[in-house]
Amino acid sequence: MLAILRRREFRDGLLGLALLLSAAALVAAPREAMAGAKDGLTLCFNVIVPSLFPFFVLSSLVVDLGLAAYLGRAMEGLMRPLFRVSGSCAAAVALGFIGGYPVGARTALQLYQQGLCSKTEAERLLAFCNNSGPAFILGVVGAGVFGDGRVGLLLYLTHALASVAVGLLFRFYGGREERKSPSQRPKPIGTVTLPAAFTGAVTRSMQSTLNICAFVVFFAVVLRMLSAFGVLSLVAEGLSALGFREEWARRLVAGLLELSSGVSSLQGEAQLAGRVSMAAFMLGWAGLSVHCQVLSFLVDSGLSAKVYLAGKLCHGLIAAGLTYLVTRLIPLSAPVADYLIDQTESIAALDFSTALVLSTVAAFAAWVAITALCGTLLRKKCGKPRAHGV
Repeated sequence: MLAILRRREFRDGLLGLALLLSAAALVAAPREAMAGAKDGLTLCFNVIVPSLFPFFVLSSLVVDLGLAAYLGRAMEGLMRPLFRVSGSCAAAVALGFIGGYPVGARTALQLYQQGLCSKTEAERLLAFCNNSGPAFILGVVGAGVFGDGRVGLLLYLTHALASVAVGLLFRFYGGREERKSPSQRPKPIGTVTLPAAFTGAVTRSMQSTLNICAFVVFFAVVLRMLSAFGVLSLVAEGLSALGFREEWARRLVAGLLELSSGVSSLQGEAQLAGRVSMAAFMLGWAGLSVHCQVLSFLVDSGLSAKVYLAGKLCHGLIAAGLTYLVTRLIPLSAPVADYLIDQTESIAALDFSTALVLSTVAAFAAWVAITALCGTLLRKKCGKPRAHGV
């Protein structure tokens, strides 16, 4: 069977058949396809563009203006022993935690392209720096899906701990590397001026944001079509034959493909510990849609996509295990207070302008914090007395 799958003619035939079936599905159910595309465009307009674009601009400026190199000098003593990456990679880790998917992965790629980390270090970084943002976990998943802010806080803590655990695990990936001598390390401040860096960051960030929106719309249509023709039900029934209950199998399939659809399916009266643990896995795995967004950045970069996917799978499994353990030790109830209902409704009604303002303020605050830290490091360095020879 494997020999047949390796034959190019067979693979091309399967691809052609899949394309023909896809075209036939679009012709047979055009309303479903249009509804899926509208859902994807609405998601992009209200959530994706306003939340990701400011952080993309921020990450580009941090790298292009050399702030990541300054930050690397302060964080070298922490990042190198823990994760076997240069101190400059701290920028990708920090932005990955506050910016959400796929800000961390894009920042890691920029650090590699600027020569601030090696190929192996960038691949280690990709395994654990691409994380969900706190706004999505605390607001949408915690308050919106489960109706309990404590669940959101638990999921964010286990998500962060699992990410750190994956980073510690993947520090053993790759062989020994020669560390750069001080003369070989990149200069803290690049040759790019602030106007050039700003215009380049804005244009590149908009292009990256549009690429992500394209994948979001595509997978929204795919999920609609798969659901309309019963494909998701068939896959769920196949998983149920392996021991999964059909209801949980449906949820798992949705989460493997697209994160927001997967976590939304976890609403219900089923066991809370199981639903929260599955949500932790979905947040760690991130979904095929997010992976395609990240892989679009990695094209022609030379970085291994296998390492990234292995890291996300480990992230999901570790997060689910930690969450299940905590829920066993500290049982959670699922009451929905009035203020949580109001919070859920406000999140659901969030419009483009509000989301853009919140995201921009968060990105600006992160920019101020990084700039202040780098400025402090620069003043300390310049203020050190020089040793005079006799």
